[in-house]
Amino acid sequence: MTVTVEIDLGYEFTVKAPLAEVFDLVSDVPTSVSHFPKVHKLSDLGEGVYRWEMEKVGTAQVNIQTIYASKYVSDRKKGTVVWTPVKGEGNAQVGGSWKVSAAKKGTKLEFKVSGTVDVPLPGLMRVVVAPVVSGEFEKLVEKYIDNLIQKFGGEV
Repeated sequence: MTVTVEIDLGYEFTVKAPLAEVFDLVSDVPTSVSHFPKVHKLSDLGEGVYRWEMEKVGTAQVNIQTIYASKYVSDRKKGTVVWTPVKGEGNAQVGGSWKVSAAKKGTKLEFKVSGTVDVPLPGLMRVVVAPVVSGEFEKLVEKYIDNLIQKFGGEV
C-alpha cells in the first residue's frame, strides 16, 4: 500500500543581488540545486531533465527516500524558470516555478512548488505520515530559500 502526500508551497522575497545574477543562478539547475539541503544526487538526464535523489530520512528500520525527475525550461525575457514532473521516475511528481523581476532595490523572487510524494506505507499511516513528510519538505524548501538569500547578500 502507498500513502500519497500532497505538497503545495509558495514564497516571495526580495534580495540585494542584481536581476541578472539572480536569474543566472536559479536558471542553472545544478548550481541552484547545490543550495538545496539533503540532495544525495542530481543526475542530468538530458534535454533539461534532471533526476533528484534526496537523502534517506527516518530510522534504520523505516526510512523514506524521495526520488523524482523534472523538466526545466528557462525564459530570460519573462524572468521565469518552470519545471514540470516527468512521469515514471521515482516515487514523486514535482513541478514548480521561479519568477524573477526587478524591484526598487534588488531583485524580487517568487517561488512555487507543488506535487505528490508516494510513501510505501499502509493507508492507515496517512494521518501520521502526511504531516511528517509535508513538514520535512517545507523545512528543506525554507532552508533552500535561506541559503539563496545568503548567497544573494541578504534580503532587502
